[in-house]
Amino acid sequence: MGRTTDLLIVGAGPYGLALAAYASHLGINHAIVGEPMAFWRSHMPDGMFLRSASDWHLDPLNVDTIEAYLAELERKPADVEPLSRAFYLDYAAWFQRRKGIEPLPELVTRLDTDLRGGCRASLATGETIAARRVALALGFGAFPYLPDELMAKLPAGRFSHTRDEVDFEPLAGKRCLIIGGRQSAYEWAALLREAGVAEVHVSHRQAAPAFAVSDWSWVGPLVDRMVDDPGWYRALSLAGKDDIERRLYDEGRLKLEPWLESRVLRDGIHRWPETRLVSCTETTAGDLAVALDNGERLTVDHVILATGYRVRIGELPLLAAGNILPKLEHRNGFPVLSERFESSVPGLYVTSMPAARDFGPFFNFTIAVRTSARLIGDHVAALA
Repeated sequence: MGRTTDLLIVGAGPYGLALAAYASHLGINHAIVGEPMAFWRSHMPDGMFLRSASDWHLDPLNVDTIEAYLAELERKPADVEPLSRAFYLDYAAWFQRRKGIEPLPELVTRLDTDLRGGCRASLATGETIAARRVALALGFGAFPYLPDELMAKLPAGRFSHTRDEVDFEPLAGKRCLIIGGRQSAYEWAALLREAGVAEVHVSHRQAAPAFAVSDWSWVGPLVDRMVDDPGWYRALSLAGKDDIERRLYDEGRLKLEPWLESRVLRDGIHRWPETRLVSCTETTAGDLAVALDNGERLTVDHVILATGYRVRIGELPLLAAGNILPKLEHRNGFPVLSERFESSVPGLYVTSMPAARDFGPFFNFTIAVRTSARLIGDHVAALA
């Protein structure tokens, strides 16, 4: 006989850990399933830095913050910013210990609604967990965006997405083309070159981003506002939503962190702004002959797609395998959610990147983990 719980949290990344902490605070009987911080450990490279600062912590109660962790270490934010991936993982592990969070490190392979009410999760081990309510806190790892126009031009086996290209040692001495122009594209370029890649080319459609400090100070108050007014974003006019998208675009896509400048503007890294890939063909020598639409011709060994992520909730394996999808209302790939993150399937909550359609693009970032936890947790507690 399988386990039972009132709330099953699927995913043990930032959104799942924050919700587990808040559920524990509220006394909700819950279980959290997933390898802790799995995406961060397996799909982000060593040496990576975050764009967020110490105020983007995990604790909905504002107790076990990054600054509290630093205080134990007798350090200050200025000592560790910009935050490294390694530091953030250490903080997340400390947060788990402080909150007594013990995820079951297993994979949920299937999720079904149960005729008796609630949902039943099937694990890769064969075990099942029956839950009155389920919160999907899976982040964006399941949704890498591979544009069709590029897939049609790239030879099979000669390209990868940044999600999967995090061990750079096999590329040492080789030549790479990165397609994409955001922070991740340029940070991958720097890390690749520092790992011994002979040449790195970066091609993207927009103008070259500026090395400038991004201003995220306006984001926190907007996200915090949702605790008391969870519907404010969805109530905005299209122009109002576009304005927020534009502000995030200006800070995120049009800027690169200044600490990256000296690592990018160096020998062996070539930038090709305002260009598109025209063709990419294998030569008889085994190279890739690349043509850009500015007339430039490149010779590389591998192509890396820094094309980001795009939600397609219907392709999520655990949903596709079960009986939920026909009952799940979704639009443009995103689930339709209530003001408490509940989907059209009663008792099924969805947060993180898939919640961005109804709650705003803030949910592409860890800034929203605390608000998400409070809204879901309070709603579940009220229904108990």
